[in-house]
Amino acid sequence: MTDTKDTAPARRVTLPTLRRMKRKGERISMITAYDATFARMLDEAGADILLVGDSLGMVVQGQDSTLPVTVDEVIYHCRAVARGTRRAHIVGDMPFMSWQLSPEQALTNAARFLSEGGAHAIKLEGGVDAAATITRIVRAGVPVMGHVGLTPQSVHAMGGFRVQGRTAAAAERVLEDARAVEQAGAYALVLEGIPNDLAARITSALSIPTIGIGAGPSCDGQVLVCYDLLGLTQDLKPRFVKRYAELYELGREAAARYCEEVRSGAFPEEAHGFGDVRREVPVLVEASGGYGPRA
Repeated sequence: MTDTKDTAPARRVTLPTLRRMKRKGERISMITAYDATFARMLDEAGADILLVGDSLGMVVQGQDSTLPVTVDEVIYHCRAVARGTRRAHIVGDMPFMSWQLSPEQALTNAARFLSEGGAHAIKLEGGVDAAATITRIVRAGVPVMGHVGLTPQSVHAMGGFRVQGRTAAAAERVLEDARAVEQAGAYALVLEGIPNDLAARITSALSIPTIGIGAGPSCDGQVLVCYDLLGLTQDLKPRFVKRYAELYELGREAAARYCEEVRSGAFPEEAHGFGDVRREVPVLVEASGGYGPRA
């Protein structure tokens, strides 16, 4: 009898799935992914959401911020992630200035993430200022995940990567942003870089799931950059990140052993090759007019 446990297709995480998880108090796991191999690994690990974040500018491209990332680049990575994913809900990150210029620009770019990138939704930074755009995109049939608090695309306006909502007045502004995003039609909301108690207050006030990053344990879910949680980033180690492995060191050690074995001749061995060329002697057959090789 065939084991259907391994052959049955995985059930895709959808918007109703995430809403149900919020109602039941089930925590949502979200991780960034940028290629098919990482997507498959994280998908098989049980990630509920894979975010193709504009963080790729820093961890993949080596940029100092997310600002240089383009729509075409994120869509390219979305396609790769989609190929490696069976279960997780895929979200494409709208990069800097990809929606602010006009409603037409916002709709066109948002739709491309679904039609070209294979994403199931987009993420868009901003609160009250982004509400009208969120409503328009949602009405066009593109699900939107919001993002308030510390918004990396506004890093220069904020004076750096600073925790937001520390004062009573600032906390009220973040709460107002969160409510505006929900009322605009967003199905989930990322809360980044805000005090724990403020995140708890927002999570309690909203009916949509909140996904925290540097926002404490009270959110409905958590998100981390895959390079951070796997220990692949050496220079950037944010306080809110827990490193579950140190793959940078393991990778460097493995590559160093490879280089050493190539130099010493220890690699490749006979087992890593395909043997010698077969030296077959042609078989002669009798044919009209003489002898010739068997075809």
